[in-house]
Amino acid sequence: MTPQFMAFIDPYVYQTLQTIKGREVVIETVRGNIQGIIQDVKPDHIVLKSSDTLFFVRIQQITWIMPK
Repeated sequence: MTPQFMAFIDPYVYQTLQTIKGREVVIETVRGNIQGIIQDVKPDHIVLKSSDTLFFVRIQQITWIMPK
């Protein structure tokens, strides 16, 4: 047997994140919050730039998003 990749995509969250790409946001995750600029949006994660550091955040781990 070969391992299979499975990811659950929330199309509404993905589409909303696409519309705020390039904007500064505050994101609450299950581990806390982080603030930065959304650099890229993929179906399963986002790339957030905060203080010259890139963070790769799984969309499934996001609780809420607040554009600034």
